Amino acid sequence: MLKIREFVQGDDEEVWLRIGNESFKEYDDFRPSTMEDMEIWEKDPGFDPVGMFLAEMNGETIGRVQAYVDKKREEKKGFVRALGVVPEFRRRGIGRELTERAIKSLRERGMETAQCWIRDDKIPCKHLFESMGFDLIRIFSAMRRELNIIPSDVGGNEDVRLRVMREDREDIELLRWLVDEAFSEHFDFRASTLEEWKHWSEHPDFDRKGWFFALLAHKPVGHVGTWIDSKFVKHTGIKRGWIDTIGVLKSHRRKGIGTSLILHGMHYLRSKGMTEVELGVDDLNQTEAIKLYDKVGFRVIRKDLTYLRNIV
Repeated sequence: MLKIREFVQGDDEEVWLRIGNESFKEYDDFRPSTMEDMEIWEKDPGFDPVGMFLAEMNGETIGRVQAYVDKKREEKKGFVRALGVVPEFRRRGIGRELTERAIKSLRERGMETAQCWIRDDKIPCKHLFESMGFDLIRIFSAMRRELNIIPSDVGGNEDVRLRVMREDREDIELLRWLVDEAFSEHFDFRASTLEEWKHWSEHPDFDRKGWFFALLAHKPVGHVGTWIDSKFVKHTGIKRGWIDTIGVLKSHRRKGIGTSLILHGMHYLRSKGMTEVELGVDDLNQTEAIKLYDKVGFRVIRKDLTYLRNIV
């Protein structure tokens, strides 16, 4: 008998992590999630245990899902996240039962649509969501390149000055403003809050020395943030860093500022011992950012698919 029950905060953290680790361990970029990760997540301003469910069979927990409602978002769109079933219990309809429970939870909380993400190589997941009425609405590319040689003659802006992010509230607010301004026209945008960025900056792996502002005539016009997941490096032995975010104000695009920012980010990651770098990009990004990444040597390694379904 399959039973789907609500997640109980304070009791179910370890089993939530176990199911996730067992479900996603075949991913090529997998690293185990830890209680430290869970504690950081539960302190996130947007964390809400409502909508988190666990699947049990014969007393054994075998699956999980999160039906997430972003309370800062105006549109009535919820999200199906963290769907996972341990390998030996797959192909028994458990993923479908969990997804249906998540949709029911979103509907009960007033959502009109449900959105989810799937890696393009996870064919059974694609078939599941498509069979449940989800439509593909967006495609993102994960891109990667090695850091042994970083190009220098690719059209950077010679007038731009880059400065490191400072440890003060003003620079966190500046980062929030720059990110929101740069991405305000992008798919799925919603304005961020200072509280969210403050929480992000307190993460143990956040390194402000790897976050930079682009200045023209002393005015901020862009940003880039790098990231190194210390647990990933330790678990896999792969010295891979990430371009976590990069953006340029609309009025200053097509001037080589983005090129200068991404090159600077790559140089910083290499200085920290990283041998490769990865980033994600919307294939339909209005700024055609994918062309910039291709120009500086990034290559697509996989596609990430976004699906949407009406649940009214």
